[in-house]
Amino acid sequence: MDKDRVKGAIDDVAGRAKRQVGEWTGDTNAQVEGAAQQLKGKAEKAWGNMKDAARDAKRRSATQAGSKREQKHSKRNA
Repeated sequence: MDKDRVKGAIDDVAGRAKRQVGEWTGDTNAQVEGAAQQLKGKAEKAWGNMKDAARDAKRRSATQAGSKREQKHSKRNA
């Protein structure tokens, strides 16, 4: 799991809490700050998800390439 996903989840939850407290107290500024922090968290999570997907695709590609090389090598030796 990418560290951006973890940081994003924390920012999302903290922003949600800040926004909710702002709603309860009538503090519009806290509501706006909380909503902004939530958006930041969601963006960080999305970025982390993309990085994880790219890393997984790279691993799958390397694994498939290695498997194809092994198949060619075994055919030559047969």
